[in-house]
Amino acid sequence: MDVVPIQQAILSVYEKSGVVDLGRALKAHGTHILSTGGTGRALHESGIEYQEVSDYTGSPEMLGGRVKTLHPMIHGGILFKRNDPKQVEEAGEFDVKPIDLVVVNLYPFQQTIAKPGVTLDEALENIDIGGPTMIRAAAKNFKAVTVITEPDDYNVVVEEIRKHNGVTLETRKRLAAKAFMHTHQYDRAITGYLQSVKL
Repeated sequence: MDVVPIQQAILSVYEKSGVVDLGRALKAHGTHILSTGGTGRALHESGIEYQEVSDYTGSPEMLGGRVKTLHPMIHGGILFKRNDPKQVEEAGEFDVKPIDLVVVNLYPFQQTIAKPGVTLDEALENIDIGGPTMIRAAAKNFKAVTVITEPDDYNVVVEEIRKHNGVTLETRKRLAAKAFMHTHQYDRAITGYLQSVKL
């Protein structure tokens, strides 16, 4: 059974139900947690230690929060192939550390465009960019990374960590498929909106 320990995780969620309990379970396991914005505040208010992404990367959030996680320290840590000596060496050269768990759900685009009188600018501001990018990167690299897009899967991952000291390959593959479906549905909603909206 190919089990990957969760030594470092990034938690950045719009829907925050269950994320504090997940953070608490990860800290009990000894996981280093990276987080941003409202998710970080929720963890902090519950006494859960985490590191701000901007402190981790050395780059501040910018452009009104549009650029937070789009950084090589984040995406390199998610994407590099752990079994490729050249990529491992290159990651070390740039001080890129593995990120083993990505927990992300997205800005509520569908709910936003369902509001009466919503403007194009409001809709565009609720198109998540960093979230889908992290989700897709983690899902692509599921042989080494666990990705969670739905709070219903928090307990599944926590139980595997408790039982196996990590997450199994079969679970990582299943969650990767769910993650790609999540971003597919999100992009489909955006596509339909932009095709129908009048300028």
